[in-house]
Amino acid sequence: MPTSQDPVELLWRKEEPEPRPGLSVGRIVRAAIELADAEGLEGLSMRKVADRLGFTTMSLYRHVPGRDQLVDLMRDEVMGEHPELPPEREGWRARLETIARQAWEIRRRHPWLAELRGTRHLPGPHGIAHYDAMLATLTGTALRPSEVIAAIGLLGRFVDAEALVLVETRHEEQRSGVSEQEWWGARDSLYERLDRYPALSHLWESGGWDAPEDSFEFGLRRLLDGIEALIREREETRDETCRECGKPLEPTAPSGRPRVYCSRACQQRAYRKRKDG
Repeated sequence: MPTSQDPVELLWRKEEPEPRPGLSVGRIVRAAIELADAEGLEGLSMRKVADRLGFTTMSLYRHVPGRDQLVDLMRDEVMGEHPELPPEREGWRARLETIARQAWEIRRRHPWLAELRGTRHLPGPHGIAHYDAMLATLTGTALRPSEVIAAIGLLGRFVDAEALVLVETRHEEQRSGVSEQEWWGARDSLYERLDRYPALSHLWESGGWDAPEDSFEFGLRRLLDGIEALIREREETRDETCRECGKPLEPTAPSGRPRVYCSRACQQRAYRKRKDG
């Protein structure tokens, strides 16, 4: 039967036993993932997926409305590859680091994930579960709710940016037939001009490029360090600033309970944000 044309309904569909030997959304998605793993998103088309499955292109459209919806389905499918998180007793940093490394490994297996650009890719159940797990690692810390969301967004963008470098490097090597190391090694005429730049020359002569830092490992550590420093800062002022605007609070409310907001207006703004969000 034709699949609902609503992309949300398609992503959040209830999984059913696959017909044999006919087509299904699950089979189409898995074939598309295999194709994108091999050729990237540039090589992905409904026709190629149909050929891979041995069906006509039109038969695919009875299950998936188009390529955009197929890409969203593929993304959510591979997001389901995240294993379970370590227990909470290991602390927020260990859990968040584990999630970041899992996301990195998934993007190494499926480089096309990093090619997804834009902000309007609908999330499915696996994607939402992954995002919720990331948010949960920092929920309950001294960070404000908006800071939890901002920190997780920053970490996610970092992983995607690092993965995109791998994709672009691989693309250039495949296009040119020349490795990254070989290409830069043949730029002697450029290097001859660099001695006029003192900082660059100093770092070169000091061996800064002989054993470069792993950019993912370096960046991940520094991001986690920054989040940790902010949590410590917030713990020092946890009951002293308004969660909404950050202004100083009176030490204790008349009821004896710790204050959360500096004014009724901030409390109402925070309520509306939660309601509208």
